[in-house]
Amino acid sequence: MEEKYCYQYPRPAVTTDCVIFGFDGQKLQVLLIERGGEPFKGRWAFPGGFLNMDETVEECAARELEEETGMKDVFAEQFHAFSAVDRDPRGRTITVAFYALVDPRGMKVSGQDDAADARWYDILEMPSLAFDHEDMFRKALQQLKVKVYLQLSGFEQPDKRFAAFDLKRVQTLIPDKI
Repeated sequence: MEEKYCYQYPRPAVTTDCVIFGFDGQKLQVLLIERGGEPFKGRWAFPGGFLNMDETVEECAARELEEETGMKDVFAEQFHAFSAVDRDPRGRTITVAFYALVDPRGMKVSGQDDAADARWYDILEMPSLAFDHEDMFRKALQQLKVKVYLQLSGFEQPDKRFAAFDLKRVQTLIPDKI
């Protein structure tokens, strides 16, 4: 069967990445995975991976988060698309990034699939990150800061996913500069 509609243009790969913040009532952390394969084998990164042809970016983010860390049923909100031409040495790749705030207490995370390890890091004591994930972290942290401010100031309707958190305490833990 002949395809009627096909592009003659190259197509970039699409990935998703998840910046999962954890707040246990005392400190603000972020979930990282240790890459089990190249590129950047052994380096830390955010959970994520390539979009399948039959899924949305939201489905991809949830699938990759579960496959690499074991975390399920996390509401993650899209916050930015990263599209620098050289962001992935494997080729032209655009990633749609998501972020979430969860309570890590009682959550067991472990490196699974192509992640050698998964663990929580204090946001001020993170290792060097693979790809463009340091920039991604700064943008996600800024987005979290804005979300918390909007919730506390009443400019945004209270989000039930954030209701369980002491947002004033979270706000004090977000540094002005990273």
